[in-house]
Amino acid sequence: MKNRIIDLLKATERERIENVIEYLENKSDYFTAPASTTFHGNYSGGLAEHSLNVYNVAMKVKAAMVELKPELANRLSDESIAIVALLHDLCKTNVYKLEKKNRKVNGRWEEYDGYGVDYSKFPLGHGEKSVIMLLTLGFPLTRDEMMAIRWHMTAWELAFQSAEAKSNLNAAKEQCPLLTVLQAADGLSSALLEVTK
Repeated sequence: MKNRIIDLLKATERERIENVIEYLENKSDYFTAPASTTFHGNYSGGLAEHSLNVYNVAMKVKAAMVELKPELANRLSDESIAIVALLHDLCKTNVYKLEKKNRKVNGRWEEYDGYGVDYSKFPLGHGEKSVIMLLTLGFPLTRDEMMAIRWHMTAWELAFQSAEAKSNLNAAKEQCPLLTVLQAADGLSSALLEVTK
């Protein structure tokens, strides 16, 4: 899985992609972090697995949409899909930690190893944090890539409750088909392909 993700990122031939790969391999827990604490991919390696699932689904969604609406082909490049799918949850690196938790099984409490999360080191939100982290690495994103990563969470974010955020999201959806593909792939992957342990 790690080699596949790195190969896909290298294949974009995007300027400074090596900065991103260096971060993923040596400065983060991208390949060992969970995707969540209690939902999809809540196990070691869940984040990388989720990201690769999102990429695979996004490529299938792109193919179906281009078949139905050929003019989308030049708005949905394979390069951009790889970047947004594999890096949309970069904000989840270096925030999870193993801890003891309790759960009730057959009417009895038992202790188990689970994940907690600590956002306090860089509390910027979700999608916007991933965009900022990539830009901080010197990685150039297109306008569509920034919108897709920023808004991929849609209604799952608290910011969605403000009128301004809702207006910005709606405008981004109208302008950016890449956003819709990422949202669909993210939702399908987390709901249908990934398990909770």
